Amino acid sequence: MGIGETARTAYREALPALSASLVGGLLAGVVLGGMRGEFRAVPGLLVLVPALLATRGNVYGSFGARLSTGLHQGLVEPRIEAGDERLRAAVAAALLNGVGIAGFAALAAYVVLRLLGDPVAPAGTLLVVALIAGVCSGVALAAVVVLVVFAGYRRGYDPDTLVGPLVTTTGDVFGTLFLLLAVRLTLALSGGGG
Repeated sequence: MGIGETARTAYREALPALSASLVGGLLAGVVLGGMRGEFRAVPGLLVLVPALLATRGNVYGSFGARLSTGLHQGLVEPRIEAGDERLRAAVAAALLNGVGIAGFAALAAYVVLRLLGDPVAPAGTLLVVALIAGVCSGVALAAVVVLVVFAGYRRGYDPDTLVGPLVTTTGDVFGTLFLLLAVRLTLALSGGGG
């Protein structure tokens, strides 16, 4: 296969994923734009947003890359089976990493904002919001990554081409949606919701 054909194949495989990434990014921006009330109700939340969204991409991008490598090496079959310990362990590791880093990001944001003297919600509030959003978006992302990577691989697509845009887009969309839900749930449970 020549350079031109390789480039056309890569473009053909990547264009749908990149187009979906554009639409997903706009959707995530619309959700964030509508969260003005939540940002006022939970000081420090805006500082936490980039960290939470970036870690979704990092953790689940790494998970998708490991899954893709496992498919290429024949270590993972492109189907979901109840007894597949390797897949189950990879999903569990991604979820633990994602939730753990969300909690760490919440506490780090709290400490930094306190040191700077900026207004910040109680550490417990930021932590609960981050953990709820981390668990919910993590479960959704893990499922999407597994399903899309397996489906793409079975259809002859290179899963490495799909993982980057897929994880970025779904991480932004699910991350912002579940962050909004987590804030509203936390405020409702603490009696701070309007």
